[in-house]
Amino acid sequence: MASPSRSGVFAKETDSRVELFTESISFDARLYAHDIRGSIAHAQMLEKIGILTDNEREAIEGALLDIKADIEAGNFTTSISLEDIHMHIEKMLIDKLGDVGRKLHTGRSRNDQVSTDFRLWVRDALDRVDELLLQLQRAFVGRCDQDADTIIPAYTHMQRAQPVLAPHYWLAYCEKLQRDRERIADCRKRLNESSLGVAALAGTSIPIDRQDTAERLGFDRVAANSLDVSSDRDFVLESAFALSMVATHLSSWAEEWILWKTIEFDFIDLPHEFCTGSSIMPQKINPDILELIRGKTGRVIGSLQTLLILIKGLPLAYNRDLQEDKPALFDAFDTVEACLDIAAPLVEGATIKADSINQRLEQGFLDATTMMEYLILQGIPQRTAHHMIGCLVALATEHNTSLAKLPLEEFQKLSPDLDEKIYGVLGVKNAIAAFKSYGSTAPEQVKAQISAWKTRLEM
Repeated sequence: MASPSRSGVFAKETDSRVELFTESISFDARLYAHDIRGSIAHAQMLEKIGILTDNEREAIEGALLDIKADIEAGNFTTSISLEDIHMHIEKMLIDKLGDVGRKLHTGRSRNDQVSTDFRLWVRDALDRVDELLLQLQRAFVGRCDQDADTIIPAYTHMQRAQPVLAPHYWLAYCEKLQRDRERIADCRKRLNESSLGVAALAGTSIPIDRQDTAERLGFDRVAANSLDVSSDRDFVLESAFALSMVATHLSSWAEEWILWKTIEFDFIDLPHEFCTGSSIMPQKINPDILELIRGKTGRVIGSLQTLLILIKGLPLAYNRDLQEDKPALFDAFDTVEACLDIAAPLVEGATIKADSINQRLEQGFLDATTMMEYLILQGIPQRTAHHMIGCLVALATEHNTSLAKLPLEEFQKLSPDLDEKIYGVLGVKNAIAAFKSYGSTAPEQVKAQISAWKTRLEM
């Protein structure tokens, strides 16, 4: 079964080892629907400029739709001699229509055909990821009302730092995921230009209408330089970077919840349907899903590294190296979509263990910074107040107590003007109530942010 791409210039048939080494049908078959969509748009344009008759275009379009139906029904046999999905579809079209099928490739090359198909596929994949990110944002916001009064310790350097409301924490991840969505939207905007019709690299002498096919395929514009777009894989790398950021954010969240699930933290319970057991230890309820999300981040970042190395030394324009862009990006999308798909129900089903958190909430001097700021508002310089509170923390540590339980005279030793009002900012609940700044964990600020997110996410 000779490949339609092999012209009469060759004196010998392709070595079978070359066919095996160069095939991509094993991974690019998933482009079939986008290839058919692009081919139909191309055929419609060829009819418009008079290369195809109405009957020929109709026959091609009908045959391509039949081929799509056959593929989706599983009536599809692949052969490495046809290299890729594009040649498989063209061969099936020619088998159905003969010379009419051979006309379809007029004014295009596999170079621009592959680029167009890949852009269409990536565009759809970015839309899927955006929708999954939206669902995860909604899962975090959906927790806010039930956890509205729960205070948790926030950390720097993995040491207790200051108290925050649990919804403030949930919304922190909404912000990160929103930046991910904005990166995806920005990436989509840049990739959404049509490469169809630049042919191999220089364009074509046939008077094709590239604007026509771009509009039919939903592209915002037509690529202006045939050499550039023939070699361009920026959209692949940019997509991989956006996915790497998503995966990194998921990994950070997973790491925290893995820690929170331990007896040492005891902050959260995970839904059992998203946990696994041990083959030998019957008591174990393991956060394997979170661990796998954390682990799979390496695959996504690895895909980005693969793609960066792939294109780093390629001269203009097309080089066969670019065939290797698809396995890496396909895997990155598959991995991130799988992680996001399971993350949202896990977030929805988790239970924050308020009683356990509250038992140790006053440990770690979470109110120390708020007390320092109280002293600043009394006119004490920040560095002086910082040192004073440090002395009081050392004293409270020595006596195994909290700042709120120190007698007033200990405060007055450092500043005689202090009175009982100092206790109004001590203790975690008072510290939370003292916050004022925009974007902080102040209850009114958090409530306003929850409302804003519900509006933004149409909840």
